[in-house]
Amino acid sequence: MTPTNSPAAQSPDGYVRSEVADGIGRIEFYHPKSNSLPGAVLQELAATVTAVSRTPDVRVIVLQSGGTGPFCAGASFDELAAIETPAQGQQFFSGFAGVILAMIRAPQFVICRVHGKAAGGAVGLIAASDFSFAVDKASAKLSELAVGIGPFVVGPVIEKKIGLASFSQMAVDADWRDAAWCERRGLYAKVVPDVAALDAAVDAQAATLAKANPEAMAMLKRVFWAGTADWDTLLAERAAMSGTLVLSAFTRQAIGAFKAK
Repeated sequence: MTPTNSPAAQSPDGYVRSEVADGIGRIEFYHPKSNSLPGAVLQELAATVTAVSRTPDVRVIVLQSGGTGPFCAGASFDELAAIETPAQGQQFFSGFAGVILAMIRAPQFVICRVHGKAAGGAVGLIAASDFSFAVDKASAKLSELAVGIGPFVVGPVIEKKIGLASFSQMAVDADWRDAAWCERRGLYAKVVPDVAALDAAVDAQAATLAKANPEAMAMLKRVFWAGTADWDTLLAERAAMSGTLVLSAFTRQAIGAFKAK
């Protein structure tokens, strides 16, 4: 993958890159604004996850982001501010639905490498993974209510991963939870002290799974995500909810205030 300090990595539009080696499919997304996710990156990320999952020699998928800052800042505030109709809003939030569905429906396990803070929709991507490693500075929060919407699209996958009580705590109190809190609730499978340990843990787990029985892993994956067959409809409905709320006067003002910081 192209290093994030290279000219190609500094594109104002961000990127999604993938590579396959030794049975491991690695997917990396990046955006210069704290790894926020505009619609184009979301669509490309969903398409890339699907394409890599269909590659015959891929036994496990690793999802990561570039840079040394946040893992992902969630939705792009620039795009949220530019939404003009409920249909545009639903289309934008459906981007998160597309990535989540691609991840949980991939027959391979998806390992998430969380090297920094995760906000909003990023928590949904982590929850959609089957196993996640994070550094001890990787705090997480659901920031949607603070800008007048809610974690509607990512809600089902977060609730399935950590339970209703923990999800509701994050949704109602939109403040940071430290990595230890996330590990206790199951959002993170394992927390390590630094990026070097993170890479070692991710690489070791991926290498082990790349040698495991793909049929057994695919069957386990179906067990993990049982009860999600109707999520195409559910997440589309949730995207419509967010797409309507993002046009409210309250949310417009809140987004403007965040962008002005």
